This record gives sequence, structure tokens and C-alpha cells, in this order.
Amino acid sequence: MRRFVLVTALLALAFPRAQAQTTTWKIDSVHSEVDFTVRHMSVSNVHGRFGGVNGVIQLDQADMSKSSVQATIDVSSVDSGSAMRDADLKSANFFDTAHYSKATFASTSVTRQGNHLTVAGNLTLHGVTKPVVLDVEGPSTPVPGMDHKPHSGFSASATLKRTDFGVGTGFPASIVGDEIKLTVDLEVIKQSL
Repeated sequence: MRRFVLVTALLALAFPRAQAQTTTWKIDSVHSEVDFTVRHMSVSNVHGRFGGVNGVIQLDQADMSKSSVQATIDVSSVDSGSAMRDADLKSANFFDTAHYSKATFASTSVTRQGNHLTVAGNLTLHGVTKPVVLDVEGPSTPVPGMDHKPHSGFSASATLKRTDFGVGTGFPASIVGDEIKLTVDLEVIKQSL
């Protein structure tokens, strides 16, 4: 009986440690964005960005495969540096933000090699869900923020085809490139347990 009590006590002490391996990090929307690059008329690149990135990362440093990402992007925040072009991007010609104002990403797997992560997941954009793989650097070494909480960062990149998501299908690739290069920069804040 004494041995049973000892084993039970050890398991009770070990359980919180196992739980503590996973930490919750909230995306700081003020310091995070998704940038895009697309070819224009096969001669130049046009750059733009989406602000309003929100979400949560569950991070397990001991076993990255147990980590996950859930993020939402405010597509109506698109900013390409031209008000006229932004209005066209928000219209039914491209993102149709009146009907599809948000894009979401939900990870399905996370793998780690050194400080490099591969995050696979489902991106829902313009009402269409497709698998996307992000090439990720991070997390950076946490530093204390002005809120006295640890802050860390991730940078990610991916390439996707706009027509796979039904975006701008009325425009040939010779006018608006089909391949879109994405760069994601996230600052995340550790949440208390």
C-alpha cells in the first residue's frame, strides 16, 4: 500500500510538468502582418500587406509535433499602396471582401529541424480551403515586453496560386501573376496559465 501511495504521488508531481511543456502564445496583431508579392504584366512585382492578423499558437518546445497554429487574417485590411488598386482588390474581381472578409489558417502538422519549422495546414481564402505548407523560422528567443510578458517571433514564407482559391480568375497570369509569394511575420505574446 505504501508503494502505491508513493507511485501515485510521483505521478501527480510528474503530470503538471508534462502539461507545462505546452505554452499558449497570442499573436500580437499590432506587430504582425502578412505580406504578398505578385507579378504585374510579367514585368514588375507589386507588393502589398494584410494587417489584422490574430490567433493563437500552442507551442511545445520539447515535441514540436504537438504544437499548433490557429490564425485569422482580415482580408479587408489589404494595402498595396494604391487606394484605387486596393478598392479593386476588395471588389468581386479579386477578394470580394463584402462576402469573404476573413481568411483563416489552421495547422495540421508541425515538424522541426534545428531552428527551422515546417508547418502544414489548411488555408481558407475566398470561401475555398486548400492545404498550404509554411517554411518557418523561429521561435526567436523570448524577451520581456512592456506588458511584462515574454514576446517571441516567427517568420514564415509560402507560395500559392491565387486561382486555386478562386481569386481574380477573370485575369490571365500575363496581367496578374498566378503565383503569390507570401511572407508572414508574427510577434507572439506568452499567455499566463
